[in-house]
Amino acid sequence: MVSKTAIAFGVLASIHLAAFLADFESPYSFAMQHRDFAFVSPTRVHWFDHHGRFHVRPFVYAASGSAGDLSYPIYFFVRGYSYQFGGLFACDRHLFGVQAPGFLFLLGTDGFGRDQFSRLLAGGRISLTAGWLAAALSLAIGAAMGALAGLYGGWFDNLIMRIGEASLALPWLYLLLAGRAFLPLDAPSSTSYLILITVVGVLGWARPARLVRGLALSLRERGYVVAARAFGAGDGYLLRVHILPDAISVLVTQAALLVPQYILAEVTLSFLGLGISEPTPSWGNMLASLQRYSVLVSYWWMLLPALAPAAVSLCCFTIGDVLLERRRDAPL
Repeated sequence: MVSKTAIAFGVLASIHLAAFLADFESPYSFAMQHRDFAFVSPTRVHWFDHHGRFHVRPFVYAASGSAGDLSYPIYFFVRGYSYQFGGLFACDRHLFGVQAPGFLFLLGTDGFGRDQFSRLLAGGRISLTAGWLAAALSLAIGAAMGALAGLYGGWFDNLIMRIGEASLALPWLYLLLAGRAFLPLDAPSSTSYLILITVVGVLGWARPARLVRGLALSLRERGYVVAARAFGAGDGYLLRVHILPDAISVLVTQAALLVPQYILAEVTLSFLGLGISEPTPSWGNMLASLQRYSVLVSYWWMLLPALAPAAVSLCCFTIGDVLLERRRDAPL
């Protein structure tokens, strides 16, 4: 029987792979507009035509959806817009698509007629990258501060912990609002993105620091660490050889818990207009149109991008819970 951890890993790996291969899997560019097809519901894929005949190749009807319209077979490895595959070489092959004048909108379109499926895949690269980079920044700062605080103790330990408590008490949303206010209105989207990652990552270092500090306080009293110090080992050696390697399991567990939090932070901020701006998609700004009541109640498929961060969070928290249980059961 497949465990829930294996399922969580599989789903998480599939989502990351889909985001990495977003251009290859997308039938259209995320910025391509089809103005005649604004707010079109998801295209239904058929195996049986309106006469009841089975087709080996799946097909779609024209966007009008009437049974009498022409059908368009779905082909695989078709040619489309050009992109850089993995940033290595130019490519114009796509996993699937239909020939013009047919259209294939698996998750419908937004108000500009842009394919929601293509935007969801491209937005995954932005949101997932934001979560991992911010988590890496938090863990790097937290590991360094926690290890130093636990190793030296005394006034230095008190200082680091008081700074960490202060950072936990700071209202990060207001800090991001203030930081965005200082930027020019025409600031590039990449600048806002980097500021978002940096601020969220820096503000989150305190929790991993406290855990690493507790581990360092325990390790510095172990016999092999005392013996190493007695033989002349310096602080850098103790950190590199004895403390930080033992902290890896703590940091991996914290990564499983922090990444979904930071992804949701990016989604929230982009939803409020503080993160990635149009036309570049992220899971957050794809949901921004739901702030209009007419969109919220009329076009249910505009809610579908919310399932992506929810799935990532569920998988990460499942893995994090398993790692926490193993840490509690591990011998000291």
